[in-house]
Amino acid sequence: MDFRKTYFILPNLFTLASVFCGLYSIVLAAQLHAEAAISDEELLYKASLAIVVGLLFDGADGRIARFTKTQSDLGMQLDSLADVITFGVAPAILVYRWGLFELGTWGLFVAFVFVACGALRLARFNVLSMREQAEKAQLAAAGQSVAKTPGKFMIGLPIPIAANLIVALVLTNHAIGVTEVSNHAAIAGFVVILSYLMISRIRFRSFKDVRLTKRTIATACAIAGLAALAFVRINGPAVLMGLLSLFVVLGLTEEVFFYRRRKREATKERAVGEPDDDEREVLEELGAIESATSVTPE
Repeated sequence: MDFRKTYFILPNLFTLASVFCGLYSIVLAAQLHAEAAISDEELLYKASLAIVVGLLFDGADGRIARFTKTQSDLGMQLDSLADVITFGVAPAILVYRWGLFELGTWGLFVAFVFVACGALRLARFNVLSMREQAEKAQLAAAGQSVAKTPGKFMIGLPIPIAANLIVALVLTNHAIGVTEVSNHAAIAGFVVILSYLMISRIRFRSFKDVRLTKRTIATACAIAGLAALAFVRINGPAVLMGLLSLFVVLGLTEEVFFYRRRKREATKERAVGEPDDDEREVLEELGAIESATSVTPE
């Protein structure tokens, strides 16, 4: 038996492990406010940690697929479906049972908005990925070289980041001893903002274009060292919350900084009667106009 032919199973197993973490978090969150042997605080803590572990599995499956050269369309679709469960449904149920339950129907609606925006964010990611693959296939068919240049930015806040911001908020309150949420409207507003960022056109850095130089390695080691020290000495969940918030703030700052330049480029494109890049991408995703990479029958 050639075991190399079974390598494609490895990344999918890690993806399914992430699904299990999401399911386990949902099961624990569903037991809140019930007569159980475990307290609500302990259930919230374990349900939150399950999503964090799911994040580790989710980050490993892609790297394993690239290392074993087993990337496939099946893996991409499975990863998106897994993310809907682990980083969409699971954190929505967690935050609903923790801080939105008292809002009644409105709290349920806010939780649904998070899941819906997360699913839309993942669907848009799949559309953009398939469009990129089609463009590369067309260039290869035309005999042109296809440069493998990683994208610098991601459109919209990635759903794992949004989900773990909610988890970090829950874990931080648990770490400082807050057992009951006093401001449910603030929690709802926080979830709505994260939902909007996921489906927005705001660009967040992917850091895939960072080259491994002495300077970047030293900077990464310094940040990791400071984060580890703060994690051990101060408050682990607060460190996680701070790092994820810093990522969001960086994206928002760059969006404001480059807003005028992108606005000028969009104005020039509208002057010649063509939609700007953002508008064209939205219309193509909705099917309102035909994609530039779509194949027309001869």
